[in-house]
Formats: sequence, structure tokens, C-alpha cells
Amino acid sequence: MLSRLNALREEARRSIAAADRSDQLKELRVKYLGKKGEITAILRGMKDIPPQDRPKVGSLANEIRGELERLIAEKEKELDERALEERLKREALDVTLPGDPRPLGSVHPLSAVIEQIEDIFIGMGFEVAEGPEVEWDEINFEALNIAQDHPARDMQDSFYITPRILLRTHTSGVQVRTLRSRKGEVPVRVIGPGKVYRRDEDDATHSHQFMQIEGLVVDSGVSMSELNGVLLAFARKMFGENQQIRLRPSYFPFTEPSAEVDISCIICGGRGCRTCKGTGWIEILGSGMVHPRVLEMAGYDSEKYTGFAFGMGVERIAMLKYGVDDIRHFYTNDLRFLRQYQSV
Repeated sequence: MLSRLNALREEARRSIAAADRSDQLKELRVKYLGKKGEITAILRGMKDIPPQDRPKVGSLANEIRGELERLIAEKEKELDERALEERLKREALDVTLPGDPRPLGSVHPLSAVIEQIEDIFIGMGFEVAEGPEVEWDEINFEALNIAQDHPARDMQDSFYITPRILLRTHTSGVQVRTLRSRKGEVPVRVIGPGKVYRRDEDDATHSHQFMQIEGLVVDSGVSMSELNGVLLAFARKMFGENQQIRLRPSYFPFTEPSAEVDISCIICGGRGCRTCKGTGWIEILGSGMVHPRVLEMAGYDSEKYTGFAFGMGVERIAMLKYGVDDIRHFYTNDLRFLRQYQSV
């Protein structure tokens, strides 16, 4: 029996050493160490062995079992490491190869201009307010002192949804909503950026949809000189510290007095060129003192409080700032155009 065990040990050693697959090792484990394996069979037949030989046979069988378990475990580890090495070679990546570049997006030039304008006015103590793009006719027109027969009410200028609801034609409705929400409290210093809609034919300088930013200040003793100071500070932050502005008399139903605001031409520095038509000035926005009737309709005492308002087209500012000659470039999603502003 001892010689049989030693022969079995040598046979198992050779078989385990020759195995080169995991399934072969599993078969060898079952063959030698399984419930019906050869080592197990010998141990179960101990009753047929003479009593004086049982200790030697049992000790050798257990020794061989332990050795075979160790050899199989070592062989399994060897095969696993070899398989991993082969897999790594097969799936190896050359990290020195150039990567697959992914195109990166960037902030749209109009969004960049809006953010810059917001930062400028926030730095002067303004808050940012918003309002709905679908607006009541009463807020969009009547609360701003625009009578029923005013040309701006004409269906040719506005997108009406119902006789009382339309797509807002300006962001001035934000000042109405802001004043009503404050319920007569001061000070009020807000700007309201957003989209507006008008029934315009799209061309190089007009669009049926564009962006505006409304500004409003209401408090005791607010004057035209403060309006001039705020807009001068804005122009210099936006277009350069050497900028000058001028206010020209104009008319808006919701301000009195009203003024168009020009900046010195950013192309020629005010000397006169084709861009400014030889005047040295370029118009950028409309402004004025809030009409007393607008204040009163919003719940403010016009004898006690005054205010000023201004409104600018974002596209107009962006076109001047970046030298764009056609407003449609901002909306056609031409990547050749947009890539020019990735660092803006």
C-alpha cells in the first residue's frame, strides 16, 4: 500500500506539472482529492489494511493529500498569472499615441456679453430680476403708459396669443413687476435681461427675436445726473476707460424726459468714420426719468419718489464690442463664427 501511495504521488506530481489549463486542474483535483478520488478511496479502505500498517499508511496518505492541494493551488496561481499577462498583452494600450480630441463648447458671445453687463451693474449695487416672456398686454403696455392707440400696440409690431396675452416686446415689463412686488418700498435698483419678440423682418440689423436688458432705479431724489453717471460708468467698463457718452432728447411713453444715449465711436475714437457716419458718435440705448404715471400705477408716490430707466439691446452691444456686422450671425449656429469667441 505504501508503494502504491508513492507511485500515486509521482503520477499526480507529473500530471499537475503538465497541466496548462484551469479545467485540467479541476479534473485532477477531482481525480485525486475528490469524494471518489484515489486518495479518498485509500483512506476509506483503511479497515482492510493490517492494524500495524494503518498508522504509516494514514500518515503518508494525509501527507500526499496536503502536498497535492499545495501543488494544485500553486499551479492555479501560476495559470492565473499567465492568463492575466496574456490578457494585458492582448489588451495593451499605447499611451504615447495621440488621443481622440473632443470638440469643446464655449460660452456664446451673447451670453458672455450679458454676463459682463450683469457684473458691471451688480458692481454698482443693482440686482438681477427676471420676468416671463409670455406677458399680459396690461403689463407690457398699459402699465408703461402706452395707450391703446399707440403704434407699438399694432398687430404688425407684436406677436399676440390672445387679445390680452402676447410675447413681450421689451423687458420693461420687468420694471412693472418689480415695482409692484416692492409695494412702494425703496430703494429699487434692478436690471432685467431677457428675450423679447417683435414682428420685424430679419436682416443685418433686425430680428424677430432678440435680447434686451432693462435697468431701473427708484428712490428719493433720483435725478438725470445720476442716470448720466451710471451710464458713463457702464460705457467705460464695457468699451474702455476713455469712452464718453452724450444724451440726446427723445421720446418714450414710459419716461419723461427721455434720451437716446450715444458713446464715442469705438472705431475712430470720435474723429468720424463710416461706422459712425462721420458724427463721432454711436447710439447704444434709450433712457429717461420714469414717467410719474408709471410710478403711480405701480403704487409709488410720484411726489415723493423719482427714478430713471434705461434699456439696451444685447446684440447691439455685442456687435459694437466684437465688430460683428450682421445680427444673424448670432443665431445661425455657424461654428466658424462661434469658434472665434471661445476665449471670450
